Amino acid sequence: MRISTVREFRDNASGMLRAKDPILVTRRGKLAGIFFPRPETTLPVEFKREMFGILSAEIGRQLRRRGASEEEILADFAAWRKTKRAAVRKTELFAAKKSSRATGRGR
Repeated sequence: MRISTVREFRDNASGMLRAKDPILVTRRGKLAGIFFPRPETTLPVEFKREMFGILSAEIGRQLRRRGASEEEILADFAAWRKTKRAAVRKTELFAAKKSSRATGRGR
């Protein structure tokens, strides 16, 4: 298993995405995440169950620590989606305007 900083992982992502072994990604010396390369075959069900349990417990712990309710999380997610969609529309409009200027149709 390899250990990488967030910056190193970001800067070398394309090579690391081809890795065969899991990569522990750290931020300021603390675990930030784990990258599991997609193997040619599917992962064993036991491993998936174990990871689901570990990740679910960690998410639950963080939610309890922050005192977040399910309603707050759903509202936050809905607001994020709305912002994301607006950003995509803005980008699409900008690209269309730029394209029409390049072809001389935007006048």
